[in-house]
Amino acid sequence: MRTVISLSLVAFATLASCLPSNNSTTAIPPSSTSYWFSQPIDHFGLNRNTWNQQYVVNATFYKQGGPIYMVTPGETPLSTYYTDRTHFTELAQKTNGLLVAVEHRFYGKSNPMPDLSGPSLKYHTVENVLEDFAAIIRAAKRNPSSVFPVPVSANSKVVFAGGSYGGALAAWMHAMYPNLVAGAWSSSAVLQYRLQNYQLDQSWGKHLQALGCAKEVAKAVKDLDAILLSGNATAIRNIQAEFGIPALTPRDFAGLVTSLISAAAMAPNYVDQDYTRTTVCSFFNSTQSSLGSYATAVASMIQSQGYSQNDLTQIADTNLNLDNYALSQVGRVWYYQGCAWYGNWQVAPPTSCGLTPYRSQLVDLTYFQPNCKRKFGSNMVTPVNSAGFNRKWMGRLCGVSNIYYTVGSLDLWRGSSVLTWEGLALPNTTASPIFLIEGGSHTQDLSRGNSRDLPSLTTSRIVGDRQVMKWIA
Repeated sequence: MRTVISLSLVAFATLASCLPSNNSTTAIPPSSTSYWFSQPIDHFGLNRNTWNQQYVVNATFYKQGGPIYMVTPGETPLSTYYTDRTHFTELAQKTNGLLVAVEHRFYGKSNPMPDLSGPSLKYHTVENVLEDFAAIIRAAKRNPSSVFPVPVSANSKVVFAGGSYGGALAAWMHAMYPNLVAGAWSSSAVLQYRLQNYQLDQSWGKHLQALGCAKEVAKAVKDLDAILLSGNATAIRNIQAEFGIPALTPRDFAGLVTSLISAAAMAPNYVDQDYTRTTVCSFFNSTQSSLGSYATAVASMIQSQGYSQNDLTQIADTNLNLDNYALSQVGRVWYYQGCAWYGNWQVAPPTSCGLTPYRSQLVDLTYFQPNCKRKFGSNMVTPVNSAGFNRKWMGRLCGVSNIYYTVGSLDLWRGSSVLTWEGLALPNTTASPIFLIEGGSHTQDLSRGNSRDLPSLTTSRIVGDRQVMKWIA
């Protein structure tokens, strides 16, 4: 997220001049200091031109011989959150560890190419992403002072961690580079890919059922579809106004509503707070229709997030920015991954499935797939071979030890994890245990512990810490 090809180590361009000398009296620089590692554009092809990949380091707790915790924000621009404010910050303090957060190619400031056009993004492959991380680890093991701002042992064990897509990367890193990565903490990893991922909402539906508002939400979606499919321009305009959303095509409007609702479903759960209850179910009452309650809930989300009408249009209008190839467009790169790698389009279930829809039927494969060629060029192959991607990368994990998988029981993405509602996708073994966090949501175990945490969440970290101790021993 492979045949591993051995490459000669890529030298740093200018990093040596900005790193302090490797001695025991070196002052620890702030973790907000950015460092840059020179990488080839294509590790496995002919384009050997280089670019600079950003990373940050928190050396506050490090002592000689301590482990290195490498994390990636995945599809999110790099920040010091990943070195300073996660469970791995706590773990580094306990184990005298060094924290390193590495930005993913094509996200944030780490750009191999000058734009995000289709020809540029052809270098955005799982293999290149993983080899980027591996190249940094190799450099650290051969010459730590070329990578880190403080003296670090060349034989320090490396533990890779990540959540969601980053959790998949963590698992794949250990599976593909076991000699470089001692173990991986794979939180809420999205590891099962489908062209049409309608299972996504079924996980959320189980959460809604537990809270007692699943029927009301489903009815609201059904009633909304009746209006959007009616062709009645006045009724459509009125319902968009009730939701607090600007004039969009019915399909773009439906897509935006589901995006906003999905954000609520991804929020963390605590002993004293269930975000879905607060932001969705609490609005359904006898004083309004189901659709009216749904509109009020979405309008409240928009207000609480401070979205302007222009913000919403920029998010939702699929006719905008088709040929905008400027850098720093997280959504564009993420869309490319769906088009070129795995699909996993978040759609309503086909009516033939007999499943309850919790998103509009307008959000189907034809809402997503045509944009692949529109955004990235006619050479994009549609539909993408999701099944082939799934076989390849899920297959890499079979029989691999030293991976710790965590799955929230209420995680929106549980249906794509190693422990779905139907059962295990990989064996739950002592060497690679799978922990179900009862009441947990997406990647919640990676956050710092606090007194509001669910008991199962606290236990998941304890179990994970024990695994890490084995890997770094």
